[in-house]
Amino acid sequence: MAKKTKFDFPINKLSENRWSPRAFTNKAVEKEKLNSVFEAARWSASAFNAQPWRFLVGYQGDDNYRKIFDSLAEFNQLWAGKAPVLILNCYQIYFSHNKKPNQTAQYDLGQAVAHYSLEAVNQGLYTHQMSGFDVDKANESFGLGKEITAFSVTALGYLGDIKSLPEDMQKMENTERIRMTQAEFLL
Repeated sequence: MAKKTKFDFPINKLSENRWSPRAFTNKAVEKEKLNSVFEAARWSASAFNAQPWRFLVGYQGDDNYRKIFDSLAEFNQLWAGKAPVLILNCYQIYFSHNKKPNQTAQYDLGQAVAHYSLEAVNQGLYTHQMSGFDVDKANESFGLGKEITAFSVTALGYLGDIKSLPEDMQKMENTERIRMTQAEFLL
């Protein structure tokens, strides 16, 4: 099931087809496709070209996956465990060149995740980004220390059957995508 949306103005096909499903198949994602996804993140813009993003990737069945999954909020655990890949999106807190706090690190990470999310669509994959997780638990589980911190989690994989979800989530998946109009956010 792909979600069709009515757009007010034409946009590129990757952005048009990007949405955040909760139903994934457990079909493994090919390494070549993941390499392309992270290559897109690699070429994202960042302040001073610092590239503060760091990604911990968990593949279904491995220890990284378990640690990321265990950090998720209970609601997200209800569906995210079917995704074959979980990604802990992290950022480096300080600039490498001067050890000062990087005030745009979260923004730069967001750009990198947006880039990899669009490349995922290009590869026939879907992503669902989550803020519903325990940052401290994730940081501790991976021993991230004081230089790097977790910020969000992404489930990544192939689109699954929404009937595999609990009934209330099926309704959420079937709702129309709604966004503010440009008049509402252009000041």
